[in-house]
Amino acid sequence: MKDEDDDDSGDGRVRLDKWLWAARFFKTRSLAAEEAAKGRVQVNGQAAKASRELHEGDTVALRQGQVPRTVVVRRLANVRGPAPVAQALYEETADSLALRSRLAEQQRLAAEPALAIEQGRPTKRDRRKLAEWERWSATAETPRRGR
Repeated sequence: MKDEDDDDSGDGRVRLDKWLWAARFFKTRSLAAEEAAKGRVQVNGQAAKASRELHEGDTVALRQGQVPRTVVVRRLANVRGPAPVAQALYEETADSLALRSRLAEQQRLAAEPALAIEQGRPTKRDRRKLAEWERWSATAETPRRGR
C-alpha cells in the first residue's frame, strides 16, 4: 500500500531543477534548469547546477522575474502537485518576505516609466504623413546645367 509521503523522492535525493518545478517556482522544468545553468540559482550560498541534489534544510536563493526570493527546503518532491502541496515544500525566510514587501511598496508608489511617454508608436496615417513630408522636404536637388 502506498503511503501519502511516498510521492516524495523515496531515497531523499531530488535534483534542483525538479524541486524548483515541483515547488512551482518555474512553469517548466526546462526553465528551472536554464536559470540554474545561468547561475541565477544558489544553494547554500553557492551557484548550483540543475543536477545538484537537494536535501531538507538547504537554503535556495533565486529570482522569480524581478523578485529575489530565499527559501529553506522543508520537504522534497519529484512530482508537481497542487499549489497548497507545493507551498508546503518550502518556507520563505523573514528577510526575503521583508524585501519582497518593500519592493512591492516601491513599485506601487513609483510612477510607471511608460506613462511618461506622451505619444506611442505612430499610426499608419502618421507614418504616411511622415513619408510624404520627407519626400517633399528641402532635399530637392538643383537642376544640372549643361549636358
